[in-house]
Amino acid sequence: MFNKRPLNLVRDPKYRDCIQAGYDAFLSIIDRRLGDSETKRLIVAIDGTHGVSFERLREALENFYAHEEIGFIESQSYLKPETQIKEHFKENITDNRAFGRKTNEGIESYFQPEARKLVRAQLEIESAKHRLTVVLGTGAHWLSQDAADLRFFADISRELQQIKHKAGMNNFGGLTGLDTVEKYKVALFVEWPILETYRKRHLHEMDYYIDMNTEDEPKTAGVSDLLGMMKDISNYPLRVKPFFAPGVWGGQYLKQLADLPADMPNCAWSFEPIAPENSILIAQSGVVMEIPFLLVMMTGYKEILGQRIVDLFHDYFPIRFDYLDTIDGSNLSIQVHGKRDFLRKQFNEFMEQQESYYIMEKRPGSKVYLGFTESAGKESFLSAVRTAQDSGIPFDYTEHVQEWDCEKGDLFLIPTGTVHASGKDNLVLEISSTTWWFTFKIYDYVRKDSDGKPRPINIDWAEENIDFEKKPAGSDKILFRSRSLSASREKIGNTCSASGTTCCLSYTAST
Repeated sequence: MFNKRPLNLVRDPKYRDCIQAGYDAFLSIIDRRLGDSETKRLIVAIDGTHGVSFERLREALENFYAHEEIGFIESQSYLKPETQIKEHFKENITDNRAFGRKTNEGIESYFQPEARKLVRAQLEIESAKHRLTVVLGTGAHWLSQDAADLRFFADISRELQQIKHKAGMNNFGGLTGLDTVEKYKVALFVEWPILETYRKRHLHEMDYYIDMNTEDEPKTAGVSDLLGMMKDISNYPLRVKPFFAPGVWGGQYLKQLADLPADMPNCAWSFEPIAPENSILIAQSGVVMEIPFLLVMMTGYKEILGQRIVDLFHDYFPIRFDYLDTIDGSNLSIQVHGKRDFLRKQFNEFMEQQESYYIMEKRPGSKVYLGFTESAGKESFLSAVRTAQDSGIPFDYTEHVQEWDCEKGDLFLIPTGTVHASGKDNLVLEISSTTWWFTFKIYDYVRKDSDGKPRPINIDWAEENIDFEKKPAGSDKILFRSRSLSASREKIGNTCSASGTTCCLSYTAST
């Protein structure tokens, strides 16, 4: 059975019982500190990721201290108006439905210019009236500065954030009127670069960490203990929690293999890992805490990557693995990945997406599409694509894009600039650099997405990045298939493929 919740055990016994489950654990920490306070007054900052149910934390506090009033200061009251936030980040949000430009700004960009001064003044008022004053919400630590006596950071995964987006949650700052694709764009280019950097920089200043992925039973640990536990698991083999997602072309193989919910229409992707997207499950004394894999990388990157990779990428996990399932599904779009200079200039993204397809499973007759046919020309291909997009009438893309038979065990190398797609009835292990969003769809068979809207097509950007000379033959720019993998598999006894071919579009035959 496919393990959808792999546990990473904390082996060091000094961390036994360091993870506490339930709201009582969180409440008892506050109550104990309140009782120990010399002034019998306490200021608490409860910061956290956007999407955390701060309402549940407030409700728990109000129920626990039902006999007295608590002074609450909510961070959202000090945000800039939605119109100002949109105007401030307009060059990052852009008018493109799927792509923005990654910001380098900080959390202060979301808040009113006088927000910290106003919060400090309000803290004086509230703490004079109440034994317990709580600054609550994303940015609470930044707003309260050094005034808080006790600091918590409440967190959820990107996976849960995206589920909440689909259920109607807006982006941080109250940005409204966006569909799911647009919400992801704003998160990827604005919200996560700011808030995840904020978490990384300030987590060590917090006293406690709260895992709020299961709202009915949060898990709490001291931050110093959490850092130690993450360091401990980094010394052993790790597995992230898989992240499954449906898609318009998705298949049924992974859904059956992983026993996914019956109401899930298909499973297009299984991410394991895309470092920024996945979380990891830490188990200690029978209690399981879910934390972002980025936090583990922040702490244990040297143990996980090794010095050579650290010298190149520091704590950035540079490789992405995911499964693409089109078995009983349909073709991926004809697409291309942007080149490094283009990505840096257009999106402020430092790394291009070199990629490969490894065929794990297949049905008879399945195909992979890679490079152009000998007869294809730039103008004829782009004209056909634009005509289909405008008219809604499909065209025969195989006249332009080279179709390849594939077998289980085949490896297709896909440099940036290469048009490609997996055909239907394949289970592909996709291995690439961690940059994963910069796929420019060129042709998508004029189908609509799962939400009923046309899928985002980016023909103009694709045109700037396509290598039109990548064809099956031609002087020093050739396509070649080697038998190197099959030989190596015979040596180690891997029987997963009879052919084991490698297919690569390259500038030189020696690549």
